[in-house]
Amino acid sequence: MDNLTVERLRVIENLKEVPDEELQWLIDHGTIIKLPAGKYIFKPGDILPGPFIILFGKVRLCLPIGHERQEVGTYEENAIGGNLPFSRAKIANLFTEVVEELTYLQFPLELLEQMTQTKFYLTQALVHVMANRIKDYTAFEQQTEKMMALGKLSAGLAHELNNPAAAVVRGAAALAENLKKAPNLFSQVISFNIPSEDIAYVCSKITAVSQTQKPVMTMMERSSLEDDLFDWLEREGVADTSETAEILTDFGFGTNDLAALLSHIPEGGVNAIFAWINSNLVTEKIVNDIKDASARISNLVGAVKNFTHMDQGHGKKKADIHIGIRNTLIMLEHKIRNGNVNVIEKYDTELPPVSAMIGELNQVWTNLLDNALDAMEPNGSGQLTISTHRAGDCVHVTISDNGTGIPESIKGNIFNPFFTTKPIGKGTGLGLDVVMRIVKQHKGVVKVSSNPGKTDMIVEFPIEG
Repeated sequence: MDNLTVERLRVIENLKEVPDEELQWLIDHGTIIKLPAGKYIFKPGDILPGPFIILFGKVRLCLPIGHERQEVGTYEENAIGGNLPFSRAKIANLFTEVVEELTYLQFPLELLEQMTQTKFYLTQALVHVMANRIKDYTAFEQQTEKMMALGKLSAGLAHELNNPAAAVVRGAAALAENLKKAPNLFSQVISFNIPSEDIAYVCSKITAVSQTQKPVMTMMERSSLEDDLFDWLEREGVADTSETAEILTDFGFGTNDLAALLSHIPEGGVNAIFAWINSNLVTEKIVNDIKDASARISNLVGAVKNFTHMDQGHGKKKADIHIGIRNTLIMLEHKIRNGNVNVIEKYDTELPPVSAMIGELNQVWTNLLDNALDAMEPNGSGQLTISTHRAGDCVHVTISDNGTGIPESIKGNIFNPFFTTKPIGKGTGLGLDVVMRIVKQHKGVVKVSSNPGKTDMIVEFPIEG
């Protein structure tokens, strides 16, 4: 150990106040280790070694996320790592890969307890290092949790927006094609010199149908009606019989309606008039489809805006908590549908507006609902129940699922930071920690009741904040 001196260690910011005799004790009981690039100090699953000090070289710290590794930091010259005094971490969860030839001082793990009992200033210095490490790692994990939550919501939203957006594009293209037929159809119709009263009747019939709510039919009822219309149109010599029968069925026409129309159509004009009727109804249907798809996009955008609360300032405001819960359900709709989950909403409509930070509360609903959906995933289906009620001056929100339940052995740990039962890459263990922290900000509590097949997460906080 002749090549390592107290003076060399004292240039390290965290060790400059440690007495010489304690630094010398560290040197005397440590071992200098050299590693080439590509080697590891430790990997996930290894027992964390005792404290070490980088003398020369560089190490990259990588967190395994799924099948990939995400770099979370580096150890360079004078950095201190390893299992530090009073740390609860025993097993490594990072890769520490040497990227530049490394020389470091390794202190034996078995002497760590002796250090804490006899070397006060050295212990104090290393505890300070650990505190900073925890702060930095917590900030990273919180950011990762936010990005993972954003990724889940973004994936669902992308899917939800893609369907109506694609419907608008398809509808616009179909509408353009259909409108190209209009001039030719119009010229065919006027060539029959139809009396104005007959034209008025046909137009009024189409208008009346378009303004009437479309009939609700079973598959068998629809099929039977479409067959009857097809036979009628075929007997009268109408072209495009199948397409015309389908659109007439959509709008609830019956054979009696067609017979009434036929009485106002001149001889030889059946095919032209029904082609014109078909074109008008197709246009009406396409416009309605585009309208519905556009409304769906508008609703999703509105849900995102309300979910993030991005049009309002921070701080507590009076608001209906049901709006936030419903917006969160919209954001998670893709996951709900894919999981074959039936959602039951039991809201107390008499609840007054609550004083709350709505954006933060939406994070609570997101984490709790997302966890509930994950719990039901192994079953391939499930039932999610959300209920609210007032209890004195407080509001109670209960989110229930019929998933696998929380084992009794881990129930006391679920709110601990970084505790998770999800695979690496799917959970960071901060979701329920975030829930607890936000609810405490609202002077409330979070309770859990769980048995196989039924888990209740109960959030309670004052209405007036």
